[in-house]
Amino acid sequence: MINVPDDKLKKWFSTACIWETVSCVLLFLVAMPIKYQFGYILPMPFAGCFHGFWFTAYLVLLAKVRKIYNFDDEDFIFFIMYSFIPFATLAVHKKISNK
Repeated sequence: MINVPDDKLKKWFSTACIWETVSCVLLFLVAMPIKYQFGYILPMPFAGCFHGFWFTAYLVLLAKVRKIYNFDDEDFIFFIMYSFIPFATLAVHKKISNK
């Protein structure tokens, strides 16, 4: 297994929190309206894959940084649930930026 320094993992997780939200905005507020209002489906696969990548990155990195940030079980479960709520990963980013 590759050993990554803690500060680099923190930076990656912070980036994943932000990009997960940005990808959600692109998917919900750009690609989906284009598909359902205009019947043009080309942006959907790209926006969906982009969002899927950042969603997965957020969850994988969350498991990695749990020990670094000393998240208790309650915080960890809430942060997992936040990944399923649009734009909620910004709350996680705000919480970790204070540490």
